[in-house]
Amino acid sequence: MPDQTSHGRSKAGVELTDDVLDQMAKEAEDGLDTSRLRRRPGRPAMGSGPADSFPVRLDPELRKALDHRAATDHTTASDVVREALRRYLKMS
Repeated sequence: MPDQTSHGRSKAGVELTDDVLDQMAKEAEDGLDTSRLRRRPGRPAMGSGPADSFPVRLDPELRKALDHRAATDHTTASDVVREALRRYLKMS
């Protein structure tokens, strides 16, 4: 077997040689068996679809009050804002 150039290692510790990369490319081209892939944990769904980010500017006093409330409730500032909006918009 000729010397193989190493391109590093995968997270699983597999040495990524030219032969290994060629085999991976062939599997992908032939149609990758997605049932063999590991699912990576992500953020849990928050509603009926993907969540949208919405930046808001807060004055220092409001931000301090928000952070205090989040700490008191043992939650995040984002959760406090979402709950406040739901209540204000009468969605819950």
